[in-house]
Amino acid sequence: MIHRRGMLAGAAALAAVPVPTGASGRRPVRKPPLLNPGDTVAVVAPASAADAGDQIARADWWIRGMGLVPKFGAHAQGRFGYLAGTDAERAADFNAAFADPAVKAVFAVRGGWGAARILPLVDWAAVRANPKLLIGFSDVTALHLAFAARAGYPTIHGGNAASSWPQTSWGSLWQLAFAGATPVLGGAAVEAVSGRAARTITPGTARGRLLGGNFTILSTLMGTPWLPDFAGAILFLEDLDEAEYRVDRMFQQLTLAGILGRVSGVVFGQCTRCATTDPDYAGFTLDEVIDQYLRPLGVPAFSGADIGHVYGQLCLPSGAEVEIDAGTRTIQLLEPVVG
Repeated sequence: MIHRRGMLAGAAALAAVPVPTGASGRRPVRKPPLLNPGDTVAVVAPASAADAGDQIARADWWIRGMGLVPKFGAHAQGRFGYLAGTDAERAADFNAAFADPAVKAVFAVRGGWGAARILPLVDWAAVRANPKLLIGFSDVTALHLAFAARAGYPTIHGGNAASSWPQTSWGSLWQLAFAGATPVLGGAAVEAVSGRAARTITPGTARGRLLGGNFTILSTLMGTPWLPDFAGAILFLEDLDEAEYRVDRMFQQLTLAGILGRVSGVVFGQCTRCATTDPDYAGFTLDEVIDQYLRPLGVPAFSGADIGHVYGQLCLPSGAEVEIDAGTRTIQLLEPVVG
């Protein structure tokens, strides 16, 4: 659990982290602004409806604990079936957040399903003209990928506003969004805290634009105009409640679509509750499925990173230039995502 006093007390130390010059040739014309305590941030629901007010209360508590002032979208507590309002209503909240000069960043309340439905309704000209960090994960992957294709600046793949924000999650967000640092994310120290050991598949280092997110959502966007170019990218993936054969199916789709063979490196995060527990199961393990697709690529790759539907997930600079070291299981940001 984080508290406002503890979070703000860490500001000076983290802000002192040196920020090296980026090595990337892909530099957005404008970057989202650095976040500061006291800034107003929008909290919107682009996908599923919040659960009976509990998630709204959690989102308010966590955002205020970060020293920020939440401004909830008009339909953040709405409901239209399993969605937080109609597509038009959810898109209107999203567009209003980017049009509001008082709003410095945009958090999703939660994921679920539905963000892809608003992609054609987003005011992309306003998004490009008013760079703001978009923060969230899971179904929010649809927006992260669309931003990488349309906005021209990075976003943050990390907890939603109503997620838990323990020190690992908060610390990585602070370094990316508040300190404007270029941290090394993951590795042995993080694994020791989480108790989840990552695994090197193919050792080596690689640089590229960090792209990906939830595997299922990425799969649903294949063949649409909302995917960025993955040539030379560092692909990262995570998922939840997908059986081994479904992960196999998504990897095969990624291969047949010509995406997997074009990336320069792969980070497979957590696939929470994906491993079959049936004692009579005689199929491939999740690790075997992952290895069958990643080892033949011959590019640096590792799995088990603290990314996805787990307590203490890392915040990642989606769309930014990074370097991965599969041997040390780390991701190094090469230039700040805020300016």
